[in-house]
Amino acid sequence: MPPHRVTSLPLRLPSFRISLPAFPSLASLTSQLFSPTPAMSIAPPEPAVGLRPPAYEHSIHLQRCLAQLRSKESPLEKYIYLSQLKDADPRAFYRLAVDHMSEVTPLIYTPTVGEACQKWSHIYRRPDGMYISLKDKGKIGAVLRNWPRQEEARISVVTDGSRILGLGDLGVNGMGISVGKLSLYIAGAGIRPESTIPICLDLGTNNKKNLDDPFYLGLRQPRASSEEYHDFMEEFMAEMKNTFPKLLVQFEDFTTDHAFEYLGAFRDRYPVFNDDIQGTGAVVLSGFVNAAKQASLASGRPLSDHRILFFGAGSAGVGVAMQLLSFFTISGLSEAEARERVWFVDTQGLIYDIRGKLAEHKKYFARKDYAGPPITNLLDIINYVKPTALIGLSTISGAFYKEAVELMAALNPRPIIFPLSNPVTLSECSFHDALTWTNGKVIFASGSPFPAEEYQGVTHTPGQGNNMYIFPALGLGAILSRAKHVTDSMVEASSLALADSLTEDEKKEGLLYPRLERIREIGVKIASQVIRTAQSEGVDTTESLRTMKDDELAAYVKSRMWNP
Repeated sequence: MPPHRVTSLPLRLPSFRISLPAFPSLASLTSQLFSPTPAMSIAPPEPAVGLRPPAYEHSIHLQRCLAQLRSKESPLEKYIYLSQLKDADPRAFYRLAVDHMSEVTPLIYTPTVGEACQKWSHIYRRPDGMYISLKDKGKIGAVLRNWPRQEEARISVVTDGSRILGLGDLGVNGMGISVGKLSLYIAGAGIRPESTIPICLDLGTNNKKNLDDPFYLGLRQPRASSEEYHDFMEEFMAEMKNTFPKLLVQFEDFTTDHAFEYLGAFRDRYPVFNDDIQGTGAVVLSGFVNAAKQASLASGRPLSDHRILFFGAGSAGVGVAMQLLSFFTISGLSEAEARERVWFVDTQGLIYDIRGKLAEHKKYFARKDYAGPPITNLLDIINYVKPTALIGLSTISGAFYKEAVELMAALNPRPIIFPLSNPVTLSECSFHDALTWTNGKVIFASGSPFPAEEYQGVTHTPGQGNNMYIFPALGLGAILSRAKHVTDSMVEASSLALADSLTEDEKKEGLLYPRLERIREIGVKIASQVIRTAQSEGVDTTESLRTMKDDELAAYVKSRMWNP
């Protein structure tokens, strides 16, 4: 079998400490001579008599909208329909999203959002969020003040479009990610639509297809230099704080070097977190906790004996591994012992100290106990490591090939296989293949959704390590506590609260994650734990929540969730 290699960016790692209406925006017009566009109301007034059919009923209208959605043939057509519905009737859009979470979520976010981003400049209808470009440097504050709801702003998802999902540099077409993520904040955790700001930073693009596309909406120039990037981001974050003093910022889909650089640079100065590094790590930790329990029950081995092999060493892979160290420390190991339970594979094979020059972010997990020749074939690496879990964050479709998965099953009574790359087309293996190649023994979770499969008369439901379980409630908890910073412990608290949220029926079914339809119920628990952790770390500023009993806090969190 030929070696299977991982695409990984040799970039550096800083030190680790172990509501959406589409508002009109004048972001591209930097002159202060223009007045902001009036804010759109999320709840438009009832039409006067004669301006609506006499038999109109809202509940029936929701059924009509759902029927229209289902009549569309392709996921992209459904995405476009939902985008137009959100513009025309935000309450109807979010009601559908809340009531039909499993059906609508894959349409407004992954996997459909990947195609929507690729075609963003072609399906563009109207402004949706803010576009801050390199041309705005020196006057970013003036541009940000064009946003019509400055006082209400509480959460912003910010991308530079440089590494959208596993699709690479999409430039300003990456705005679909910010828009989609904020829709999930609203539907999943009840963040008020008017408090959200989707932002795409346009610092150029190195994607020739973009540059040659006559419809492309961004700057037609290569990406800025590292120095220009740094200066731009410093000004941007300072002006974000000045313009929106109560705002939480989520960084999304930056390249690995910039993802780590800006998280490290800003996390102690502003309330900010990176979903690719921290959110992905938290949701995988949660699923892994439940997967490890099932695997250990089958093998009889203690939880601390698990061995994890990561296939892919970019920002998401390293971020997940950093979070999974908590699994081992909670099980009684020291941080050094926990690190010894983790192995990494990149484009050159197993990562170890004396292999040669390593990117900064790879050094922490480089093995010190191997000094042989490079091992580049996945099958050979599995034979050497003998992992209980194989986790993929490589964006290489089919990287977990038949012989490798069969070997995992030979080594473990219940092998843990998590192909987490998005979208589905880039997943390291499918649920069907993993189930078949392990004779139904696999404990599986993916990044994008796979359907349930029947195998030997038994229906198996795959897990989905969907960040939507984590980031909306983490954001809600940080907002309600008015946290000065988002700490590692707050992220870990969100993960463990999710892991502990399975019902008895869900446990009996062998699920790793609760059903998505329960996300708001789960969100109350997660947000409450995030608030408590912020309080224990002294980063909260909402003093009134400190004296609440746990049941009172949960009731308060639930009461603050916007309901369409």
